[in-house]
Amino acid sequence: MSFRKVVRQSKFRHVFGQPVKTEQCYDDIRVSRVTWDSTFCAVNPSFVAIIVEASGGGAFLVLPLHKTGRIDKSYPTVCGHTGPVLDIDWCPHNDYVIASGSEDCTVMVWQIPENGLSQPLTEPVVVLEGHSKRVGIVTWHPTARNVLLSAGCDNVVLIWNVGTAEELYRLEGLHPDLIYSVSWSRDGSRFCTACKDKSVRVIDPRRGTVVAEKERAHEGARPMRAIFLADGKIFTTGFSRMSERQLALWDTENLEEPMGLQELDSSNGALLPFYDPDTNVVYVCGKGDSSIRYFEITEEPPYIHFLNTFTSKEPQRGMGWMPKRGLDVSKCEIARFYKLHERKCEPIIMTVPRKSDLFQDDLYPDTAGPEAAMEAEEWVAGQTAGPVLVSLRQAYVPSKQRDLKVNRRSLLHDSGPPAAASPAAPPAAPPAAPAPTRLSAPAALGTGPSAPTGGGRLAEVLQEVAALRALVAEQGQRITRLEEQLSRLENGHV
Repeated sequence: MSFRKVVRQSKFRHVFGQPVKTEQCYDDIRVSRVTWDSTFCAVNPSFVAIIVEASGGGAFLVLPLHKTGRIDKSYPTVCGHTGPVLDIDWCPHNDYVIASGSEDCTVMVWQIPENGLSQPLTEPVVVLEGHSKRVGIVTWHPTARNVLLSAGCDNVVLIWNVGTAEELYRLEGLHPDLIYSVSWSRDGSRFCTACKDKSVRVIDPRRGTVVAEKERAHEGARPMRAIFLADGKIFTTGFSRMSERQLALWDTENLEEPMGLQELDSSNGALLPFYDPDTNVVYVCGKGDSSIRYFEITEEPPYIHFLNTFTSKEPQRGMGWMPKRGLDVSKCEIARFYKLHERKCEPIIMTVPRKSDLFQDDLYPDTAGPEAAMEAEEWVAGQTAGPVLVSLRQAYVPSKQRDLKVNRRSLLHDSGPPAAASPAAPPAAPPAAPAPTRLSAPAALGTGPSAPTGGGRLAEVLQEVAALRALVAEQGQRITRLEEQLSRLENGHV
């Protein structure tokens, strides 16, 4: 009788989440209370941006990553909108450019100073006006420079060339109701949307057509979201008819039935999915939950494999997600979240436990870098290109122990003849022969060519060895005396 493997092999089975220490959090931040299912937070390797409460308009904080601790109430904000900010997104090709959508029906693009804000930023680089109702979604094209998509509550999707402030495409009539989410494909040739009419659509923006559509992807009436995976499949989160939260995986070539469907629980918070194309892991965070679940997407059934859950005490108001190039690869960090509480932002680090301190090639394949694959004009002309990949190996910083090993190896190499003589000496031989050779190497390294050599050095070493032996003998006698005293005490002879 043959037994099948019960446990599926995966290098991500033991991924664990860990919040950072209190002093590494961002405290005293008044996170926005606006009722909109956005992440409220955007992160890149230089800054963390958080939508905050603001009187008389909309604002968001932009903090350099290292500015942890308590944030002063007077800290400058980006505050050019006249209505609450609903969504923000960092440009993938410029770490100092961020776009924001607001209830004031505008999209604004901002240039952040290199060292962060020293005074309130009220003047955007460009204002994009084209929506007739509030703008709830902004997302940059993954590979073309300066191409930005915005979706509003007017059910219109607009695609802009930020470099010229012109409207490239206006997609009207494709969505009969409110658009919940928009996600670009990996090469930016298409995007998928989740709509209030319970349909998931795949749209070719340059043709202005719906390429594929799945009606009633999730039966429930509550908000759902859809994201493109690297291989062209679509991952959705939503609710069943009985208001149970669901995950589903769809093949865009055949949207009749989901490839995989899982029910999670009966909480009522919208599920926000975050996808890592390098590891094929999807992290699912529910608004109002206090947990992050993560799943691995594979080629074999059931396709969606539950890995683990990170749980904490406080519910999350929003969540930021660090791009792969901002992670600490020397600590095997494969994801970093920025969890928004009511009054603070807490980074949570996801790590794969590894014993080796070498760079882990299997965890860090080449990832999307900050370089655009093409210009906006080339994309409009019909070109398509995947992201320009970069290796994370140069971001790898060896640990201190590893530095120490490297230094020691170079010292022994520099020592020349004395070090070479040491292997010839038998390890169990009397100290008189090998000791001078082995001890002389470090001394020669430290003192340079003027170090004493020959008989004088040998006599010095032998003298030191004799002194040590005498010390050992003396300590041995003392130990014997103490043991005798102890035995007398134990036997009652004081």
